[in-house]
Amino acid sequence: MIKDLEYKLEKIGGVHTIESIKTLLKVDRIKAIKILSGLRKKGYVKTKRLSNNKRVYDISFENRIGGSNHIEVLNQNSQIKLSGADVVQIHGKEISLEETLISAIKSKSLRQILASLALFKKINNWPYLYRLSKAENFERKVSALYELSRKLMKTRKMTKRFQRLALPKKDAKYQYIIEGLNSKDFKKIESRWKVYLPFNKADLEDYS
Repeated sequence: MIKDLEYKLEKIGGVHTIESIKTLLKVDRIKAIKILSGLRKKGYVKTKRLSNNKRVYDISFENRIGGSNHIEVLNQNSQIKLSGADVVQIHGKEISLEETLISAIKSKSLRQILASLALFKKINNWPYLYRLSKAENFERKVSALYELSRKLMKTRKMTKRFQRLALPKKDAKYQYIIEGLNSKDFKKIESRWKVYLPFNKADLEDYS
């Protein structure tokens, strides 16, 4: 039975619907569902939903190894969905929300950073986030994004220690989250943290 499943895994590896599995294996719908169920129990299948609510199945040996990528974590925790086509899977390691936030900032992608605002609803390991932020000189950027997120949703409360350590000195220069972009609507946040935010109110409509 195991060898039979592995043979089917090799034959239908990739992203499929029930219909495409039927065609590739030349079986009826009931048999296709049974095969898919067997592969899922072994950990080879991840189910995804498309924008039209249709289910597709990502079938691969790597799924059984475990792990995740930053885009998957964002999609699991934010209503703003992203494509993960160009993201490398990190096997054998689950990525934390704190690591995902730092990765989004490093990406310099407007969409990733926008999606990452939702992470503040669940992040609670502030000492770890501070260590990650400090390593990248992102303390002020994280703080500015956190303050912005609080205007959009109910978040976990950042520790006073994080905020105190992140506050800029009087002579600190402004930092860009994305080079050349600044906000017309969130000047107070920018002034407090000396960080230029790349969003205006109109950019945040997905959170309304």
